[in-house]
Parts: sequence; C-alpha cells; structure tokens
Amino acid sequence: MNEVKESLRNLEQMYKLFQQQQFTFIAALKHCRETAHAKIRPITSIEQVQSYTDHHCNNSTDRRVLLMFLDTCAELNKLCQCFEALHSGTPVTDNLLQKCKTLVSQSNDLSSLRAKYPHDVVNHLSCDEARNHYGGVVSLIPLVLDLMKEWVAHLEKLPRKVLHVSEPEARQEATTAAAGPSQTADTRPGSRKHQCRQLRRDNLQPGGRDRGCPKPPWRPPGGKL
Repeated sequence: MNEVKESLRNLEQMYKLFQQQQFTFIAALKHCRETAHAKIRPITSIEQVQSYTDHHCNNSTDRRVLLMFLDTCAELNKLCQCFEALHSGTPVTDNLLQKCKTLVSQSNDLSSLRAKYPHDVVNHLSCDEARNHYGGVVSLIPLVLDLMKEWVAHLEKLPRKVLHVSEPEARQEATTAAAGPSQTADTRPGSRKHQCRQLRRDNLQPGGRDRGCPKPPWRPPGGKL
C-alpha cells in the first residue's frame, strides 16, 4: 500500500511539471490542429492527442510537451491496474476505479470534462478555448488524480484483510507503475488475475513448517507408549 501511495505522489509531481507547461501544451495542440486542417474540431480524446503527436507534430518542443501529457496518462492507466491488483473491491472503490479507468481510456470522450476549484487549469484558457476546444483535455489529469486520492483515502479506512495480494506483490505492481511507460507482462489484466488467484490458493495452504512434517506421537517419560 505504501508503494502505491508513493507512486501516486510521484505522478502528482509529474503532473505539476506538466502543468507548468500548459501554455506550451495548448500552443502545441493549436499547431497540430492547423497542420491537420482541423481547427474547428475540439480535442476530445487521448487517442486524438496521440494521433496529432504521431502525424501532425512538426517541431521538437511541441512533441516534447505532447509526450509529457501522453506519458502521464499512460502512468495513470498503469496505476489503475495496480489499484485493481491491490484490492478486491468494495462498491465505493469499484466505482472510483471504474471512473478512473474510463477517463484514461484512449477513446473516451473528454469534451465535457471541466476541472473545478481548487483546480485552475480551465481558468488559464480563454472562454472560447475552454468551452469549445481544450477545456476537457486540460481537466483530465487533475480529475483522475482526485479520484485516485479518494480511492486511497477510502481504502485506508478499511480493515487490512481486504487487501487480496501480499505486500511483495503490491510492491512489485507499484514499482512497475513508477518505472516508466512500458507495460510488462506481469501488469496485463489476465496475468494479474492469475497472480491473484495463485496468491489466494497459496494462502489456503498450510505453512512450510507444517507441510509433510507430522508431529511424533506423545511418549510418556519412560519412553514407552
């Protein structure tokens, strides 16, 4: 759990660095929209930002800031996987996690998202930019981070036994999430489910000292039964 919280704090720091580049990020999106001849079309998804980065980004400054956004979104997605592996779920945490997973989905429509107080990312946009073009894309990351912090806060109030993976497993998941954007085989959904099932089976088995080592029968002090 501590490792997951540390990963979340690292992501918050990662976002703060990106937030300082918001004007550069908006300028990069404007340049890409002009190159793609799509100035009327709003930015509606992570997938669209990825497409602009791959096909319509013409300078290194724009590419750098667009990749900062995409890398942060990828790390948020991996942290969602860590959350899923760490906790079997309650109605509240399941709802929060599902919202996070939906928001960081590549094709999810972001156009209606608006981060409100205490976030001020929308306030740095003009009325036209906020309403018609970039209000959703700049609101995505702070809204997901808020949901994740709420998820952690709720989980900390629950009994420790609700965690369905061992501490080393949770540590491995969290470390993977903080390591970088590449996804390893152990973080794939099917692999995580197999690991969790294996952990539950192992927890049902007796400890190593008791396996195949039955206690000798009791003998009286004279040595005879």
